[in-house]
Amino acid sequence: MGAAFLVPAAATAQQAPPNPSTPKEGEAIIVQATRSGRRVQDEPVRVEVIAREEIEEKILMRPGNVATILSETGGLRVQITSPALGSANIRVQGMEGRYTQLLADGLPLYGGQASSLGLLQIPPTDLGQIEVIKGAASALYGPSALAGVINLVSRRPEDTPQAEVLLNATSRNGQDATAYVAAPLGEGLSASMTGGYHRQSRQDLDDDGWVDMPGYERWTVRPRLFWENAAGARVFLTAGAMTERRQGGTLEGRTVPDGSAFPQAQDTDRFDIGLVAEAPISDSMSVHLRSSGMTQNHRHLFGDVVEYDRHRTGFAEASLSGNAGGTSWIGGVAYQRDTFRSRTFPVFDYAYDVPGIFGQLEQDLSPALTLAGSARVDFHDEFGTRFSPRLSLLYRPGFWTVRLSGGRGFYAPTPFVEEIEAAGLSRLAPLGDLAAETATNASIDLGYRRGPLEANVTLFGADMRNTTELVPLDPSGGSSRVRLINLPGTTRSRGTELLLRYRWQDLTLSGSYVYVDADETDPDGTGRRRLPLTPRHTAGLIAMWEQHDKGRLGLEVYYTGRQSLDDNPYRTRSRPYVEIGLMGEIAVANARLFLNAENLLGVRQTKHDPLLRPVRAADGRWTVDAWGPLEGFVLNGGVRLRFGASE
Repeated sequence: MGAAFLVPAAATAQQAPPNPSTPKEGEAIIVQATRSGRRVQDEPVRVEVIAREEIEEKILMRPGNVATILSETGGLRVQITSPALGSANIRVQGMEGRYTQLLADGLPLYGGQASSLGLLQIPPTDLGQIEVIKGAASALYGPSALAGVINLVSRRPEDTPQAEVLLNATSRNGQDATAYVAAPLGEGLSASMTGGYHRQSRQDLDDDGWVDMPGYERWTVRPRLFWENAAGARVFLTAGAMTERRQGGTLEGRTVPDGSAFPQAQDTDRFDIGLVAEAPISDSMSVHLRSSGMTQNHRHLFGDVVEYDRHRTGFAEASLSGNAGGTSWIGGVAYQRDTFRSRTFPVFDYAYDVPGIFGQLEQDLSPALTLAGSARVDFHDEFGTRFSPRLSLLYRPGFWTVRLSGGRGFYAPTPFVEEIEAAGLSRLAPLGDLAAETATNASIDLGYRRGPLEANVTLFGADMRNTTELVPLDPSGGSSRVRLINLPGTTRSRGTELLLRYRWQDLTLSGSYVYVDADETDPDGTGRRRLPLTPRHTAGLIAMWEQHDKGRLGLEVYYTGRQSLDDNPYRTRSRPYVEIGLMGEIAVANARLFLNAENLLGVRQTKHDPLLRPVRAADGRWTVDAWGPLEGFVLNGGVRLRFGASE
């Protein structure tokens, strides 16, 4: 629940952000991690920002992960990839979730290709804001940012100590407990610590013996250290640990249609560390350093098959930035190594080493006109030398803002398409000679802001080539194995986003509409089909009343249109559906009591069709794709306690 409205902002970046205070009403929101350091309204690249205020509203709905925050953002769709385990990824403007780069303070702390469960394992408690860049962003972020970038920016400690505790429970027997503490330590040094415990019991809502809501138990902890001196040098250090045990599939004593039990489970242990540093070397030039490391171990259970694997990502980057008059620039070198090791199926092991060089130049051609160009050359050890450019233009006549942007990028294929995350590697044939996936995109963005009214319209388009997809190893149906191929032809996505917001005293009204027309070539190359699980029409309407230190009350209504379905034995198109939610919060001293009702109409996919297939798919899945909500109506409530510095 919340009235998140997306604000055009600066390009996401690499430098350590300053210690901000929450912007007051009417002030420009500044993206804290900018490459150029320009004001938000002066940046040619459009970035949409979900500020701390909106994050707090979503925390009251799902304190355990950031999926809800992103699912209500125009142009983004959180797609469930494994109904058995509840995993999900983020689709940007119709492109599949594996092409979206997920960063934390500009670092790939969740891996070069974040797993679908990674999104559900990130608590939003200590986030200051979330930044979204849509479209090919390989020019600055390399081969994992083909569809866009989502950067999670941490909260910065204030000048006095502060603490926050949140306790939450749901009507589906789920519980969350999170804590955040932060304090200055003197001499420019400050620190924060966040931790949480989250659990959910397994739920079989339609009593067919198959778990509709997986059970899990998760612990997280993340300390952060911040340092800044009077000369402007900054250092940011972060580390994180997470452990989770997740169960789904069939309940004890129940079976799938062939009469066998098919439990599914995933155990995850992840550790990461990251460093961001910046220091001025003259009045107009600074040096920046970034580095991180992540290791993630999994134990997967798919029926009677157990898979053990490990993902690792190492990253390092050094750059120089400067400005003179109306010109700002940045250039640097980067290196990233992504590895996968499977103890069970070592034939799928890979190690990608990708050194690269990049640069960006922004030029003010007049007070109202700015041109920006960026480019990156990656020397991929498997897919060769790749050039990724991006060009952007900003024009600001009066109350209007016009942005034009176009870019190109690439993606290094891995075995982990959505179906493999749901079914494992046991039925996948060894990968053949795959080509790198590429995309070219363009967008036109028109914004208007005057008084209490804000409006934004975006036209976007993207063409992808060599997209990978699973197909049966034997098209005649005589084999229960699949292989990964590059689709022939071009996968196309065209669409429009419309965002509106109006403020009247303590009431804020927000509306959004997204149209996406996406199609791809059939695997046999004989025709074209609509891109599965991509609704052509989605819309949302949010009303939020809020008074500082008193409380808030909100209503939201979301519409999701029909979606084309692939390999679904029950239907070829989904049903459209509407979700309605209500949320209320009241402040009592240093406590805030909240109650949130999601999906009041009780919309649930399994009310229309079974989730289980009558026959197991060739790739090993026992479930159809999730095209609608699986949880139905959920009520949650709790208390948030604050001590020390205020927001």
